[in-house]
Amino acid sequence: MARPPRKLRPVDKRVIPIIEQGSAKTGFARASGQRLASLPPLSLYIHVPWCVRKCPYCDFNSHQAPQVLPEADYIAALTADIEQALPLVWGRHIHTVFIGGGTPSLLSEGAVEQMLGIVRARLNLWPDAEITLEANPGTAEADRFKSYAASGVNRISLGVQSFDNDHLERLGRIHDSAQAMAAIEMAQKAVNRVNLDLMYGLPSQTLDQCRLDLQRAVSFNTEHLSLYQLTLEPQTVFSKYPPVLPAEDIIEQMESLIVEVVEKAGWKRYEVSAYARRGAQCRHNLNYWTFGDYLGVGPGAHSKISFPDRIIRQARTRNPQQWMQTAITFTGSHVAEQRELGDDDLPFEFFLNALRLREGVELSLFREHTGMSLADIASMIKIAQQKQLLVVSSGRIQPTELGWRHLNELQTIFLR
Repeated sequence: MARPPRKLRPVDKRVIPIIEQGSAKTGFARASGQRLASLPPLSLYIHVPWCVRKCPYCDFNSHQAPQVLPEADYIAALTADIEQALPLVWGRHIHTVFIGGGTPSLLSEGAVEQMLGIVRARLNLWPDAEITLEANPGTAEADRFKSYAASGVNRISLGVQSFDNDHLERLGRIHDSAQAMAAIEMAQKAVNRVNLDLMYGLPSQTLDQCRLDLQRAVSFNTEHLSLYQLTLEPQTVFSKYPPVLPAEDIIEQMESLIVEVVEKAGWKRYEVSAYARRGAQCRHNLNYWTFGDYLGVGPGAHSKISFPDRIIRQARTRNPQQWMQTAITFTGSHVAEQRELGDDDLPFEFFLNALRLREGVELSLFREHTGMSLADIASMIKIAQQKQLLVVSSGRIQPTELGWRHLNELQTIFLR
């Protein structure tokens, strides 16, 4: 379920002009010279928009797949999308690739091989790049895992969500518990790095049922676990027809149980929803959380690209058919939104994700990835410290235990 962690707000499609040094609009002083002395690491996100059917809780840009996937048209449009983006990232290395969706494992082995061939031919893919593919645990897709690995995929993220068949049915998942367990074993035989997505706080879920899901998940000894609370997102079926969810005190007990069971079994919690074995953190998501750059291609994909003097965000057209039609025209009309981040945006944009990390980040990273001075955020840091939500020590800034429990409040301190 890895995605750029924040959606673009609706903005004018024109690029916002660069704010001049010392602008009274922001109240910030400009750093002298170039904004960024060096550019942050760059990742690539590829969006595959189709699923067998839309899950009632899902608010991602996913669409029910046609009887026959238009793989040839999709690959042609993806090629055109990447080629039009080349001037933005020319000469830079791609350190991680994440193929998300939707359900990328609906693509044939040949389509994934062709996709990665296009990436290698047009972009500077780092030799040991982490290449993740999201997959559905359905048996048909799991049969393709070894072929995906032969094409260069070295990490598989499985959307298991639960091992309880009743809960899987309520979530609208098309696999059952037995298929999920078989898919995990097939993924582990295909690649060395496997992540399991698991959800808690499911409709009518009890604490004991949550415990059983956790125990089953850790029994496979994968290198990474992502654990998400089910939330009722706007514009979803669950939002319109809300199921009965566990009470807040039960959710809190589930969260405590997760930490107890998972960390006792050998995983370390390094982000709000992520646990990993030593050295097995998701490098792609770490780049998001530390305000690295990412080029997003495919329908609805988001990008954040830095230049020495500015940082821009983009969003692609969401409708798959429209994206395919407009990308191949080479008019740039497949890019639905583009805006430049101003100094008012940058503190919140940076700390929105950096504070999700358990150990926080080096303070110097703020200067390196935003071009702003630490003096620009000194008053914000002071407020967070006074509220005992944040600590600064040995050049690092990180949330306290209280800050992690009240992360929304901490993040909004940096919102101007």
